Amino acid sequence: MGRHLELGDRLQEAAGGVIPPEELQRIVRSRNVVAALLEAAIAALYLEHGFEAIESAIVAAFDSRIEEARTTTIDHKTELQEVLARSGKQVSYSVLDVEGPPHERNFVCAALVDGEEVGRGSGRSKKDAEQEAAEQALAAIDVTAAPAED
Repeated sequence: MGRHLELGDRLQEAAGGVIPPEELQRIVRSRNVVAALLEAAIAALYLEHGFEAIESAIVAAFDSRIEEARTTTIDHKTELQEVLARSGKQVSYSVLDVEGPPHERNFVCAALVDGEEVGRGSGRSKKDAEQEAAEQALAAIDVTAAPAED
């Protein structure tokens, strides 16, 4: 949405001459910067005008993306990262083992949170093994986060 609104271009126009050109190019092309600009713009509108005044415009602007987010499956690594971010934690992945000849590798990876292994997965690529490790970690987190049965 930030790219659709050309926020990077607008930042470039506003910051031209203030930030060295090569650094400015790197900044305005960053998805994180453009996303932060959008968040800041919405926050400024909220603070200036209040929720009720901006709600319908924001919902209308994001309507197609809201539906997409509701119906699209997120990959396990992204989902795990989002779940952990809510509690200020981060995940890292470690390759534990690589087996087989180069044309038929099998990777074993661990998902680590605060240095503790919370999931383990294997696959024909490092990405597949990390996805499986993230899926296991999500299952482990759901179990540990669930309220205790009486």
